[in-house]
Amino acid sequence: MAKAKKKKAAAKPKKRAAKPKTDENPLESGPDKREVLGKSEIFTPNVINDIHMKAELGRYRMRGFSMFKKIPHWDELIFLPGTLTRFVIEGYREKCDTKTVLGSRFAKKPVELDIPVYITGMSFGALSLEAKMALAKGASMAGTATCSGEGGMIPPERDLSTKWYYQVIQSRYGFNPHHLMLADAIEFFIGQGCKVGLGGHLMGQKVTEQVAEMRSLPAGIDQRSPARHPDWLGPDDLSLKVQETREATNYEVPIQLKLGAARVYDDVRMAAKCGPDIIYLDGAEGGTGAGPHTASEETGVPLMSAIPEARRALEDVGLADEVDLVVAGGIRNGGDVAKCIALGADAVAIGHSALMALNCNKEIPGVTDYEGTIGVPAGECYHCHTGRCPVGITTQDPELRKRLDVDEAAHRVYNFLHTLTLEVQMLARACGKTDVHSLEPEDLNALTTEAAAMARVPLAGTQYIPGVSEERTLEEIKTLLDQYLENPVDYLPETAKEGAS
Repeated sequence: MAKAKKKKAAAKPKKRAAKPKTDENPLESGPDKREVLGKSEIFTPNVINDIHMKAELGRYRMRGFSMFKKIPHWDELIFLPGTLTRFVIEGYREKCDTKTVLGSRFAKKPVELDIPVYITGMSFGALSLEAKMALAKGASMAGTATCSGEGGMIPPERDLSTKWYYQVIQSRYGFNPHHLMLADAIEFFIGQGCKVGLGGHLMGQKVTEQVAEMRSLPAGIDQRSPARHPDWLGPDDLSLKVQETREATNYEVPIQLKLGAARVYDDVRMAAKCGPDIIYLDGAEGGTGAGPHTASEETGVPLMSAIPEARRALEDVGLADEVDLVVAGGIRNGGDVAKCIALGADAVAIGHSALMALNCNKEIPGVTDYEGTIGVPAGECYHCHTGRCPVGITTQDPELRKRLDVDEAAHRVYNFLHTLTLEVQMLARACGKTDVHSLEPEDLNALTTEAAAMARVPLAGTQYIPGVSEERTLEEIKTLLDQYLENPVDYLPETAKEGAS
């Protein structure tokens, strides 16, 4: 009999290693973690990338263009056209005047423009020669002015400009007293909206031999203007500089002070007392050819809030009817221009939108390749500071400059300025105005409480102006209290009055 096979002892099951204790919920550790928890609104991918870049570079980041962050803007204001309350003006048969006169306070020859818009100062160096010429020619075709910007005068621009501002900056780069005498107006640059408190910047790759010669500085080296003027420290000194310039020009042309919008009420009051004909106020939305990204994002106040403050300042010093107010910063269309005028501006200056009329940020088939050469698609380029502008505007590269045809570009600038004017006229007529300068705050309502508070116009559907309405209520209470304290008996019930008498 065969021996019975011994049964193998059953292997004991191995004990599984104990899982480490954790407070984490399975929902928080899977692929859907982000969807469950959301993502940081503070440390966004852009912020994280910015930190990485700074850690690599060891310096702050430079760029062109304007503010990127979202702030209350002109889209949050709306016009209130006439219906039965206002007699509207017929668009094709009745006139709506756009003539604009600036600088008649002291100047013998104020600047007379056909439209309430002109081209702001942008330097040769920041822009190509062709861009400066096209802007000058287009502005002249539209019956308006342009400005030299920093760095001095280039003869072709002056020859093409029927009305021309000469800008005097802190560094005096390119300053020439003989050129000063050729100007139709003189602008003292004190600050700009996108980098209030800083001077100008021009990267070395754009400082060619010609640009360097005009500025009396070395070629190929980054150029930075001081933040302050060397020959005045405050309003008293500035008053003397304004008077000195008036005498040098025989009181012929207006003098304009350009301010970045910051402490608007106090700055405008002080500037007005320095004796200018015009104050130019640049909002935080304004652009630059080159500047620190942090300055563009973190300095200045929106133009919507600056205009009412500036107008109030001029009224409080009794100069609202003498000193003209020019404003700029993020102006895109005729609606923006009309809203600026309604809030109290006498004229509007444009910069970046004029460059876009030249073809800035436009992909031209067979000519440009934004993603291949700049790294971003057309419409998202902010690389003005690099000197690699694909359409020949913000570059000194001879090959890139050939892409900008002066005559064609000038015609586009004219078309844009003409269209802006038509849009302003259309809105003014709808509000019952025969002159665009008759637009006023009561023609506007705000769509958000922020815009209502900044622009000091009622929130749509109400008579409520945040901040202003409360001030009025306090004034009414104070008036009633003063009346009561003066004669309290008048506020007693009739029976009590008899006893009191």
